[in-house]
Amino acid sequence: MKEYFDLKGRVAVVTGCSTGLGVQMAKALANQGAKIVALARRKELIDAVAADISKEYGVEAIGIACDITDTDKVNAAIDEVLAKFGRIDILINNAGTGAVAPAEDITDDQFLNEVNVDLFGTFKMARAVAKKAMLPVGYGRIINIASMYGMVGNKIAPASPYHAAKGGVVNLTRALAAEWGGKGVTVNSICPGYFYSPLTKETLDSEVFQNYARTMIPESRYGNEGELDTAAIFLASPASSYVNGVILPVDGGYTAM
Repeated sequence: MKEYFDLKGRVAVVTGCSTGLGVQMAKALANQGAKIVALARRKELIDAVAADISKEYGVEAIGIACDITDTDKVNAAIDEVLAKFGRIDILINNAGTGAVAPAEDITDDQFLNEVNVDLFGTFKMARAVAKKAMLPVGYGRIINIASMYGMVGNKIAPASPYHAAKGGVVNLTRALAAEWGGKGVTVNSICPGYFYSPLTKETLDSEVFQNYARTMIPESRYGNEGELDTAAIFLASPASSYVNGVILPVDGGYTAM
């Protein structure tokens, strides 16, 4: 029997892995046997996440503090992973931020920060991991976490810098897929819909947003914890070798409307 989604022996780096969706996806990969590197800025949080994953799933897991906007720190973090495990098979670019304000009131600093974290940070991680770990061995799975807002606009929560940055991640995914696909490295993107996270909880809990969701999402609800897991496992699988440059919405049908 073929284990299509067996990740035993694989090493996965997950950014933004201190809370929320990053932790959930890291646990999903650990459940399939992958060793986990939790990457985020807050050392105490990622150490706790790594310890929890190791205890719950019986896999090796470590935390490495890294600011993905700092090229030197990104390179140092990847070097540390390679010194520890000797390989990186999977990268999930999940770290991000979100500025919500009318476009006419968005400051230069807000826009630049959004692009620097969500888009440029994603590129810096992909570049370092591909160059140092994946291209030399001719194998890798890069999964960029964009957003359904990278595919469409919205009328409920003005967030033009976020839309722009995540739209950039969508097409960056295609560009890297085109460059690296012939070298054994697939690059795909997941575009989540409305999921609870520390960044979204206050907004999603509001009555006006809940009414909006019931109208605009065909499934009439937000995403539940764990509903991104199968998308991440699918794209991380060695068996998904011909899946490349895909933009996969996990949004309850929002972008089908």
